[in-house]
Amino acid sequence: MSRSETVWIVDDDRSIRWVLEKALQQEGMTTQSFDSADGVMSRLARQQPDVIISDIRMPGASGLDLLARIREQHPRLPVIIMTAHSDLDSAVASYQGGAFEYLPKPFDVDEAVSLVKRANQHAQEQQGLEVAPTLTRTPEIIGEAPAMQEVFRAIGRLSHSNITVLINGESGTGKELVAHALHRHSPRAASPFIALNMAAIPKDLMESELFGHEKGAFTGAANLRRGRFEQADGGTLFLDEIGDMPADTQTRLLRVLADGEFYRVGGHVPVKVDVRIIAATHQNLETLVHAGKFREDLFHRLNVIRIHIPRLSDRREDIPTLAKHFLSRAAQELAVEPKLLKSETEEYLKNLPWPGNVRQLENTCRWITVMASGREVHIGDLPPELLSLPQDSAPVTNWEQALRQWADQALARGQSSLLDSAVPAFERIMIETALKHTAGRRRDAAVLLGWGRNTLTRKIKELGMKVDGGDDDEGDEG
Repeated sequence: MSRSETVWIVDDDRSIRWVLEKALQQEGMTTQSFDSADGVMSRLARQQPDVIISDIRMPGASGLDLLARIREQHPRLPVIIMTAHSDLDSAVASYQGGAFEYLPKPFDVDEAVSLVKRANQHAQEQQGLEVAPTLTRTPEIIGEAPAMQEVFRAIGRLSHSNITVLINGESGTGKELVAHALHRHSPRAASPFIALNMAAIPKDLMESELFGHEKGAFTGAANLRRGRFEQADGGTLFLDEIGDMPADTQTRLLRVLADGEFYRVGGHVPVKVDVRIIAATHQNLETLVHAGKFREDLFHRLNVIRIHIPRLSDRREDIPTLAKHFLSRAAQELAVEPKLLKSETEEYLKNLPWPGNVRQLENTCRWITVMASGREVHIGDLPPELLSLPQDSAPVTNWEQALRQWADQALARGQSSLLDSAVPAFERIMIETALKHTAGRRRDAAVLLGWGRNTLTRKIKELGMKVDGGDDDEGDEG
């Protein structure tokens, strides 16, 4: 990039402005910083940069206010929106407002610089967009993890679109919540959202559920019934677990997607519908296609845009926030005071495998709300099945936290005289580790432990440890 390219940085945080200034200047760009959107608005009347990178929440006018003004007066000027409030509303509002990109804090400086370069390169392609209306809150979709930020970005980019979307993710990851969000932030938001789980419908009722039936079409069809496609006309039809759809129904669905019309079961008059399809599955559809269990042409019809929902174990940093949300919601439903997780309990939950993903965490919070005796939730207050689960082998960086967790679990099991077993175990581990680091040399191991050699020898005897090798010369007490 040439030195004539100018980037304006808008943030009330001086440290953020300084970091971006230095990084962009090293790339040969000219920068100018502002601590408020108001200053930028007045300057834009006299001067225009190549790119603006702005925080979303600041005293006075917000980043979205600034974005709206720029879209009106300088629709081709690319704006990158930063925010420490990495939620779905911020992402969608940024994209609907016409932002070039959405950058959640804390961000990687290299990524920020790369975005600025891309914004400048594609400036001529930017089109003016209308300012987004006020958006409905979606508190169920919570995520600070990078993988969830990608989901938010996808929803934001698709907010002006009616395109077909395929959502992949394990059971319990929240695929239907994402489908709801795609609908709610789309041009069809005021029209119906109809959901149907393919795995929950008996095969012989599948076509009637989807396409409806005429009166007398089969035994028990006493009246005309509109199917899910007709119910969703003008809106969105969410087909969950699409991989479980029978082969003959796949064929009918393909025709609807191609022609926009279908026949009710037992009917002879085509029914035209305008429906956006969002499909979801926990299965690998490519594998089903190769196995001949899913139509390849239908797969390509559905796989226009794909969104992957991460497992809960891939977004562990979100677990405390999710748990707090679920505990609050459970408390409201039961009209009780919400439970509070102790910090060691949060850490314990973060290290569990969570095969049931977010749904399992939500159910756990319901159990805690009903069964935990006190308001503060200790590790021992968790469901018994969680206490017996192996924790994922994430590196332990806080041994005090780990020790606290162990003590909490031991006391919850009714164990007493903890120090009688804990102190010798602790000393044994420390001695073994020190000897390992010194290849069995007791004098050096004693130094690492802060003991004299005689103290180390005495401890080895008291603990009944069998230590091979090492030196035998005497040393002073330390």
